Amino acid sequence: MSVFARYIINGLTATAVHFAVLTFNVEVVHFKFVGGANLVAALVASTVAFFGNRHFVFKKSDEPIKEQAVKFGGLYLAMASFHGVSLFLWSDVFHLDYRNGFILVTGLQVAIGYIGNKLLVFKV
Repeated sequence: MSVFARYIINGLTATAVHFAVLTFNVEVVHFKFVGGANLVAALVASTVAFFGNRHFVFKKSDEPIKEQAVKFGGLYLAMASFHGVSLFLWSDVFHLDYRNGFILVTGLQVAIGYIGNKLLVFKV
């Protein structure tokens, strides 16, 4: 199986975890704010994504985990910022359909994440 196929599987797994934790936080824990519930879910999903990338996708763990985790966190913070700013511009400034923007930006984010993880975080 190719590295990119494993990356997609890992991303789908992290997304499923994100949605499951979000749903649990809202429906069972009854978080007062969905944004807070989503933040917790995103942190759990990012942790799943990191360990999946480290041990399943790129399988390169000779660099200390702390160094990789810091690089991964920086990359994902940059990607989340890119996603937010892009959707703001797409939807709020240019008044285009947010669903189309979400699909476009998410596709770009997948590509950026793959390249960033491959070249910067896990250096494969």
